[in-house]
Amino acid sequence: MRLVQRYEVAGEAPPLELPLYEALVPAGFPSPADDYIDLKLDLNSYLVKRPCSTYYAKVSGDSMTGAGIFDGDLIVVDRSQFPAAGKIVVVALNGEITVKRIQYQQEKILLCPENEKYATIALDSHEGFEFYGVVIGIIRKL
Repeated sequence: MRLVQRYEVAGEAPPLELPLYEALVPAGFPSPADDYIDLKLDLNSYLVKRPCSTYYAKVSGDSMTGAGIFDGDLIVVDRSQFPAAGKIVVVALNGEITVKRIQYQQEKILLCPENEKYATIALDSHEGFEFYGVVIGIIRKL
């Protein structure tokens, strides 16, 4: 997984506000009455609540397809959030970065894939384990 910096070295990137239609878009023929723009939307401000602790990462692999995370997706990760049970997290395990759903079972940390081809990783201790953040969003190109 390749980490992508949220901000340039010189500071915050300027907002890129694009049109946002308030009307819902049906998966059929659009209504001619909905041909107006209501708001502007900057995806960074929509996706990122804590800029100083947020970064993007590009996903490699298919272990999280059941959670809607696919190879090539960008995930939005917040390092300030607590890795509560059931959250999707980015961790380094013995130096290798991975994204998995975290669960707790007595004294163990479980890193659970969302693809039955992969096994759950059970950690008995925190040795070799480093928390990199909670996934708070997904960006995908079609």
